[in-house]
Amino acid sequence: MTAHPALFLARGVLVALLCLLTLLTGRGAAQQTGAQQTGAQQTGAPTLTPAQEQRAVAIQKNLRCPLCDTGESIADSRSDISVKMRESVREQVAAGRTDGDIYVFFAQRYGNFVLLDPPRTGKGLLLWGAPLLALALGGAVLWSFLRRAPRSAPVTGLPDEPFDPFLEQVRRDTRTGTDTRAPGGPTDGGPA
Repeated sequence: MTAHPALFLARGVLVALLCLLTLLTGRGAAQQTGAQQTGAQQTGAPTLTPAQEQRAVAIQKNLRCPLCDTGESIADSRSDISVKMRESVREQVAAGRTDGDIYVFFAQRYGNFVLLDPPRTGKGLLLWGAPLLALALGGAVLWSFLRRAPRSAPVTGLPDEPFDPFLEQVRRDTRTGTDTRAPGGPTDGGPA
């Protein structure tokens, strides 16, 4: 059973029209997005010198994205709030604010959570100092335990060991280096 050739032609024309429509719709969306980005660049963040740009990027790497669960910096995040925070950092750098002022601005707005390197004061000092304090305390306990441990004398023999004359003879021979066994024994190559 074969299909009619006109049906194949109609399908081909329909597919071509759909492809053309998709292409035109995609191009229009791309042009619109490009126009939005160009407009954002014209009205958004100011132009920075290379030194200011480097400083802005360093600040952005020290600020955490408030919405990201992974704790990534706003420099690496693609969320909308991170984009706005990056623009704000650039604006503040262009305005001549210090790094500390910018960090304080974001900490007041989002809390110390937003700082990837939180200040070492108040509760933050406890969080930074607690592991060091625990390490020092553990070292002190270990040192005092080892210092109090009784020093034991070297073990020369077990006192509960029953007397064995053959074992005593072997011990004497190994200390003096002599062999009191009969010639022709298993160690001097004779018959066993």
